[in-house]
Amino acid sequence: MKKEGFSYTFDPSKCAQCEGKCCTGESGYIWLTPSEMQAIADFIGVDIETFKEKYLRKIKYRYSLKEKQRGDDFACIFFDEKAKNCSIYAVRPKQCSTFPFWDYFKNHIDEVVDECPGIIL
Repeated sequence: MKKEGFSYTFDPSKCAQCEGKCCTGESGYIWLTPSEMQAIADFIGVDIETFKEKYLRKIKYRYSLKEKQRGDDFACIFFDEKAKNCSIYAVRPKQCSTFPFWDYFKNHIDEVVDECPGIIL
């Protein structure tokens, strides 16, 4: 998989070997739009207010998925520890589905190579 403007390609078949490196590690933000919130709430079978309360943290005027602490690092609230993958993969936020093609990585290729086994230079 290739995206214009990026000097690397991505082999999504490597995700099965990775065990969720893009879902775990340092603390960060996974921003959601209102439509993404609703899609996830529907997918897991809760109303939107319950979803916001249980799974999101509000940062000023935006919402991000909560994280769970795992020793010295963090994981997305929807990271399945046993299966080592995303439990809401079918409705994951755009920020997740566009990984590893984030503008930040255009100038920080070494970071995405360390994080993602599917990167091909």
